[in-house]
Amino acid sequence: MSRISRRTALKGVGLGALALGTGDALTACGSSLKGSGKTDAGTITIGFVGPQTGALAGFASGDNFVVDQIRKTQAYAKGFKVGGKTYTVNIVVKDTQSDPNRASQVARELILQSHADMVVTSSTPETTNPVATVCETQGVPCVSTVVPWEAWYFARQADAKNPKPFTYTTMFFFGVDQFGGCFVPMWNRVSNDKFVAGMFPNDADGNAFRSAWPAILAKAGYTWIDGGAYTDASTDYTAMISKFKASRCEVFINAPIPPDFNTMWKQAAQQGFKPKLATVAKVLLFPADTEALGDLVNNVATDSWWGPYMPYESSLTGMKARELADAYQSASGKQWLQTLGSTYSLFEIAQKAFTAVSDPHDRAAVASQLRSMNYTGISGPLDFTRGPVPGVAIQQPLGVQWKKGSRFPYEMVVVDNSLNPAVPVGGDLSPTNP
Repeated sequence: MSRISRRTALKGVGLGALALGTGDALTACGSSLKGSGKTDAGTITIGFVGPQTGALAGFASGDNFVVDQIRKTQAYAKGFKVGGKTYTVNIVVKDTQSDPNRASQVARELILQSHADMVVTSSTPETTNPVATVCETQGVPCVSTVVPWEAWYFARQADAKNPKPFTYTTMFFFGVDQFGGCFVPMWNRVSNDKFVAGMFPNDADGNAFRSAWPAILAKAGYTWIDGGAYTDASTDYTAMISKFKASRCEVFINAPIPPDFNTMWKQAAQQGFKPKLATVAKVLLFPADTEALGDLVNNVATDSWWGPYMPYESSLTGMKARELADAYQSASGKQWLQTLGSTYSLFEIAQKAFTAVSDPHDRAAVASQLRSMNYTGISGPLDFTRGPVPGVAIQQPLGVQWKKGSRFPYEMVVVDNSLNPAVPVGGDLSPTNP
């Protein structure tokens, strides 16, 4: 895999612009501000930052459950053995309230008041990027997830045209190439006219995907039909729908905020735009997202980076992905969600990094372990040494469709494993609209 290659075209725009309000500008990859305050010599403190309330709360709805599970594992309950000494492990959870500025604030609180030895963070650039920026500036090891790698990497550069690897901050997830590798194989399996309708707003996410998709489509033999850079929270998509119908688009992709997709998709059904296959990004990632659409969600496809169908297990306890999902459903009465595995993996990584050094309070040594991390856990194999840039581990998502379920109204079913053959296909790919 090339280290940056075509992706440098994103630089300060596109996916590199996905991060909104990073809070603190990154003046240098290794600023002179290096976490102040006294550290408890016998305790390892891990800060965890997520959007537990606010507009992004759906991403974090399973986080407290996962943290409770982590605290009960033998490794965390009995402490980490490092250099012949056992350290108590303290996890401090902070809520960003879905606000990038507050994300910066709580990261500083963790470092300066809680004296965090590491900060882990999840769910969207609005959460992860401000946190990672503070950690990089103050020299505190940090691991991020559930954020496209281009958005996390390029938007945090002092000069996006000349990107430099970070020292203290690492992440795992996937990016634009994986979206293409996940969606295009599904399109190819449904007879269609090769015209792809794109619903992308005039916001950071929308412009990011708008800049990235045309090259992927052209390479795959598809023609791009852009619905126009509409304003978030628009209520009338008639012009866009008419354009898609006139162009005879039989494939649909998007990256809107969830309420806008719900409005557009309902209007599309009313106005007769019924693409053979809808493959959506940023929306319909979680069970709660399906409720507003009801039967209109049937056979809509999206990406899945974690689920109970994964043949992976915890590096802490040996618990399987299926067991984690079942435990969440039993405890909460709610359907499993993808971020369970991502959040769990943050703490697997933390444990491995701390127990691989001689002094857990040596932040440079811990950060070095993060950059050289290569292990397999509940999210599968994660290799931070392979790139596409240093300190980034790439997951391989699956193609899934929402189909009518047995226990819950709609359930994710794996219909394409082109990027990850280790996961079995669970059902047939069906046209969204026959």
